[in-house]
Amino acid sequence: MISPDLLKILRCPVAVHYTDKGDDPGRLELVHDGMWLVCADSGYKYPVLDDIPVMLVDVGEKYKDTAVKDLPVPPPEVP
Repeated sequence: MISPDLLKILRCPVAVHYTDKGDDPGRLELVHDGMWLVCADSGYKYPVLDDIPVMLVDVGEKYKDTAVKDLPVPPPEVP
C-alpha cells in the first residue's frame, strides 16, 4: 500500500504542468484498495504493482478513457 506521506507528494506527470487547474495540479487518489492512482485533472490512471506506482505517461494514458469502476483488479503487469 502506498503510504499517505508518499501520496501527498506524488503528482500526475502530465497534469502537474497544467496552468488552469489551480496551485497544485495533478493530485492523485488511490482507488480499488490502493491498486490504482487516479488523477481527476488529467483523467490518467496509473496501476500500483507490488506497492510501486507505475507513473509512466504511456501507461496512464492507456487507461484514460476507462471508467474507474472498469479498471482491472488486480492491474495487469506492465511490459
